[in-house]
Amino acid sequence: MYIVIVGAGQIGSNLIDLAVNDGNDVVVIESDEERANAVSQEHDCLVLNADATNNGTLKDAGVSRSDAVITTTNIDAVNIMVMLLAQEHDVPNLVSVVHNPEHLPVFEKIGVTLIENPQRLIADYLYHSVRYPGVSDFIELDDETELVELTVTEHAPMSGQVLQQANESGVLPEGCLVVALARDGKIRAPKGNTTIRTGDTVTVFTDDATLSDAVAAFTGDN
Repeated sequence: MYIVIVGAGQIGSNLIDLAVNDGNDVVVIESDEERANAVSQEHDCLVLNADATNNGTLKDAGVSRSDAVITTTNIDAVNIMVMLLAQEHDVPNLVSVVHNPEHLPVFEKIGVTLIENPQRLIADYLYHSVRYPGVSDFIELDDETELVELTVTEHAPMSGQVLQQANESGVLPEGCLVVALARDGKIRAPKGNTTIRTGDTVTVFTDDATLSDAVAAFTGDN
């Protein structure tokens, strides 16, 4: 993919690292000269030390042929402006960090994929890491539901269980849905007759009320 990333702060730097290492063609726009130089020295990508809210800068970045533009600055007004300009160039994927919830409607009208309040996301991740050690990753879908990734342990109640039978017997907590299963390097969509094995990595849809029960079912951790 050809990706234009605006901002090389803490969030942007991590994103640049992921995107470049994954083999994407990356162009970075950073207005701070020191940050721009640091990225240029560390990564094999084009870095523009310029103002991304200038349409000429986006043209220099090749925005018209990009697959995605991602804005990560800590100023929502800048992110909105960049998204509006990128929209004029018919960029298929517009993604932005949003710091102030009051600005969400503006981004939504543009058709931007939103990453809300990154500081809150980090806090949530840290809390889950402490509260639920068995959760290797999670995605909060809304205030009450989320997707969690769990690795099945040997002594977990769900180890050796057939999904349909586990659901009927209550071993699989009510309200939990196993939406994906990774085994031997392959990801598959589980069915009712799928047997959960020790070492499987499962992605589970659950609500906050049954999250603890879901973690305990697949990892044995209470």
